Amino acid sequence: MNHTTRLALRLALRHADPATADQLAERLRPELLALLADRFGLPKGMVDELLGGDAAQMRAALDIEPAEWLLGAAELGDPAVGRALWYAAFRDADDDRRSAMRHVPGLMATLLQAADLTDPRWYDEDGLFPVLTAQRVGPALVPLLTGGFHEVNVVGLAVFGVHLPPPVVLDACLHLMALHGSTEPCTHLLELAEEVPALTTGHPWLPDLLRKALDAADPEALLRAHRPDGEWTDPDHLRALLELRYGDGPAERPEGLDWDLIRREHDRLPLGKAPGYSGNYGPGLHRLTQWEGCPADLVRESFRHHAYGTARQAADIPFELLAEADADDLPLSHLLQHGIGEGRLSVHRVLTELTPAAAVLRALPYDHEPTRKAVAALLAPLGADPVNWLTYYDRMRRFPRNSVAALVTDVTDPRSRKRRCTSWYRPRKAHFPPGYTPEASRAAFLAMLECAPEEAQIAVVPHLDPLAVQQFLVEGNPSPTVRDAVASAHGLPALLAMAAGHLCEEKLAYLLDLDEPMVDALLFREHHLGPSERARLLAGRLRGGGTRPVPAELLAELDDLIINQDRDRLLSGLESGDLNVARRIMERLRLYLPAGRLKLLIAVWERGGPDAVREILAMDRLPVTLRRRTEKLLDLPDGLQRLRARLTEEAAPERLAAYLIRPGDRPDIRLNRLLAEGMDLPWQALLEAHRATPLSADLLDTLVTTRPDCPRELLRAALAHAPKRWGSWTDTALRKGSLTLEDLLNHTAPADSALNLLHRHRYANPDNRSPEETWHPVRTRATTLIHDHLTTSPEAWPVFLRLLPTFAGTLPELAITAGAITRVAV
Repeated sequence: MNHTTRLALRLALRHADPATADQLAERLRPELLALLADRFGLPKGMVDELLGGDAAQMRAALDIEPAEWLLGAAELGDPAVGRALWYAAFRDADDDRRSAMRHVPGLMATLLQAADLTDPRWYDEDGLFPVLTAQRVGPALVPLLTGGFHEVNVVGLAVFGVHLPPPVVLDACLHLMALHGSTEPCTHLLELAEEVPALTTGHPWLPDLLRKALDAADPEALLRAHRPDGEWTDPDHLRALLELRYGDGPAERPEGLDWDLIRREHDRLPLGKAPGYSGNYGPGLHRLTQWEGCPADLVRESFRHHAYGTARQAADIPFELLAEADADDLPLSHLLQHGIGEGRLSVHRVLTELTPAAAVLRALPYDHEPTRKAVAALLAPLGADPVNWLTYYDRMRRFPRNSVAALVTDVTDPRSRKRRCTSWYRPRKAHFPPGYTPEASRAAFLAMLECAPEEAQIAVVPHLDPLAVQQFLVEGNPSPTVRDAVASAHGLPALLAMAAGHLCEEKLAYLLDLDEPMVDALLFREHHLGPSERARLLAGRLRGGGTRPVPAELLAELDDLIINQDRDRLLSGLESGDLNVARRIMERLRLYLPAGRLKLLIAVWERGGPDAVREILAMDRLPVTLRRRTEKLLDLPDGLQRLRARLTEEAAPERLAAYLIRPGDRPDIRLNRLLAEGMDLPWQALLEAHRATPLSADLLDTLVTTRPDCPRELLRAALAHAPKRWGSWTDTALRKGSLTLEDLLNHTAPADSALNLLHRHRYANPDNRSPEETWHPVRTRATTLIHDHLTTSPEAWPVFLRLLPTFAGTLPELAITAGAITRVAV
């Protein structure tokens, strides 16, 4: 059974009336058994046996929580059930359902407590104990060891004792002796210690202690005397430790769990690095650092293995760790970004104690306002003297082992006889393209400059080299006043260097507002401008008002376009009217729509007059009929009006709709052509055409997957074609309200796709409505269909389920068909 069929069966048994449901459960017993086996993760034969082969109980089991049912099965203490439960939870690590089953609280403990461990079936070759002892590492150890396996089986203690704290190992020895009423378990364990090296690796003291116990008059008393009081007596503490070793670990330290105990266990057996485990260092130590009060040495060790994660999530960041960051190759930027930004580090101490200054300044979280203020206050002594700033840059580069504060003091010390700088050290040119990461000192200087008052920035920016100017404008965020000062000091080269970089919307708007031809050309080439902005540039319209001929620099960019990938960019000039732009479009492109050709001619006529149109016609790139008709109009007083009337006819919604609907090219190609040549989608004409003759599945699929404004009627029509890309548009349509869940039920075909789609959207919550409110219309509609066609007929439901995988119609049509077939058969 696939998940769609299982869903249909579950719905059938839950919505049919009780008498019919019982009959249906009996009739569909194999399918129901397969459904339950999948639900509980157990073999079908095992589920059948546990439910006593009763169909009514099987139906009732659909509504039982799997964890509750599995715990009930564990209480039987049956060896066969035990092995099946273990496999249900741990056989497939990639199965989400089984992964969730691992966290059924007390499953293993319940099983072992109920078990009769004298039953030889536990130890058979296909029993549970050989399976358990085959485990070595991984999440399976947590329920295994917290379930008490080491307390009921000597072999289990020998194999898994290495993972347990010494006091817990001693408790297990005492428990085993009590179970057997003798010292035989200690003798057996001592023998096994020679065969299982991991045990003595983790507890080298254990063999000698066992020998002393076996020779003592009161072995139990001797073992108890060596068991430290109060250590690892709380089951929650042991579970937390094991989860740290082999799972994620709890988010918070359990109350009463002593840090000294944790450290001793980590020293004995490093958290996250189990014996025999050859993979990467596990996450246990990383999780430990998220607990409040985690010792500094453990945080430091976690950084060495999980640097980025620890920087983000450690509850505390020891300050001494920052001083070691450079030597230990730790990510200082992550430490400071998260530590300062989240209040775990003092920005004052960072600026006054931490070195080197360049690395500190570069790593600071400048989007954190208190940090910016602290940097500005510290740099205040530099004032607006460019020499101070240039000297700071030079000394930060040449004398790196100083803090930010120490360098400020050094630079402003009037008694200092060190060399002072009046110009930028080793100026460099800007990069085209700017794909260059500035070195630490340069980046640090620009970052701290941005924290200074505007007066200081305006005084310093004329002295920046071209590369620093580019990085300051592109990567920084100077105020408009400072940015104008940079442009005034460095001129057009600075603006071009800025335009070549990656820009936010605000910076892009600033450059476009300049109406500088070379800058506009560079922006057109390097940035994904919107269609309206491209059209403005290619029409020569200025942001400040007015019009100019399209500059030669922008025309040169048109000549360099790669038509196969830049066709739409060139078509942005279709209604430009600029003769040079129109000529390039005609030379390099084929216009597919008569309306698109007319738009170009009209725009050229409006801007350049009839003579400009004659130049376009003389290129011999338009259809003969259009050229002849247009030539006749050029000398008429109302020629332009007649051409406009012709455009109105060609751009009529009915003609555009006919172009989209006609067979031939792929619908997505025709749609792209229509939009690229400046046409609006004729939705009303498409709706009317669809009502007359339904649109093709390919065209519907193109419309719904590419156009968020697609009308609801066409969205519902597309549901009937089982589209393959549901996820790209049904989510959006449901969220916008263009479709409802009831639409999915009523209009999706084939029927199994409808169930699949409803299952996909089972958590849909448009407009933040409650799940009950969202799903109420669907449930009402489903109830009506069931009542009218299926509910009282145990024969109709099997027909419904068996037709489902291959039925081509909708779910309502399937229900009607199943009911009709049943009535005819009767």
